[in-house]
Amino acid sequence: MLEFLKAVFFGIVEGITEWLPISSTGHMILLNEFLKLDVSEEFYSLFQVVIQFGAILAVVILFFKEIWPFGKKNNTAPLTDKGFGSYIKKDIFSLWFHIIVACIPAIIVGVLFDDFFEAMFYNYVTVAIMLILVGLAFIVIETVYKGRTAKINSAKEIDYKLAFMIGLFQMIAAIFPGTSRSGAIIVGALLFGISRVAAAEFAFYLAIPVMAGASLLKIVKFGFSFTATELMILATGMVVAFIVSLFVIRFLMSYIKKHDFKVFGYYRIILGVVILLYAFLH
Repeated sequence: MLEFLKAVFFGIVEGITEWLPISSTGHMILLNEFLKLDVSEEFYSLFQVVIQFGAILAVVILFFKEIWPFGKKNNTAPLTDKGFGSYIKKDIFSLWFHIIVACIPAIIVGVLFDDFFEAMFYNYVTVAIMLILVGLAFIVIETVYKGRTAKINSAKEIDYKLAFMIGLFQMIAAIFPGTSRSGAIIVGALLFGISRVAAAEFAFYLAIPVMAGASLLKIVKFGFSFTATELMILATGMVVAFIVSLFVIRFLMSYIKKHDFKVFGYYRIILGVVILLYAFLH
């Protein structure tokens, strides 16, 4: 029962930190230091990735109309006027092609170097440094670009070149824990003149293939050999992450319509400094 309660807490932290640009991986690494799950290292390595699948489902539910490429109703860009093509939404298919392009850098890194980078960089110092660096980036970018009109106000306006460039920022997050996948994407998007809302939406959409792929890769490596307890812990974390994510995503989309990302930058810097102090004192 205690391990299930811990899984609930992990799910809450995942649901909050996955979508706010403050690094879910970094928080999960820290949480496991103080609230360690009584499981094998191999299972925990899988757990901290696959728990994200619950968070993905929240995106699919909340943005279903924006990402589902089939249907005649509200189809503003049908492939053809009649027949089967009238049920195909060209603009959403185009969006998915751009999402796939943006995912290529992170997929390459994840498939080829996942274990290497996890062994090399999954530690307190890396997490703290990346929390601070990306936090500073948020503050500087928001200060420099304050008052400027965004060039792109919709995720559908992002072309292949921009998608790939944003994908390079996402790749940084795949290498260095503490970066925050959504944080890296948003920083890159803001630099390229994309509005906060469009940047956040694109970050949400990119999460679907990246996190689903990472979850599948971890499960394949683990070998599908779960105990009943492990399955219950994993399911508990995923369900809680899904429920919390529904509220957090709605909150973030409402918040950034009226505010910038500076508050997340300050939070990251403070947390990074605290982690560095903890690491050096222990």
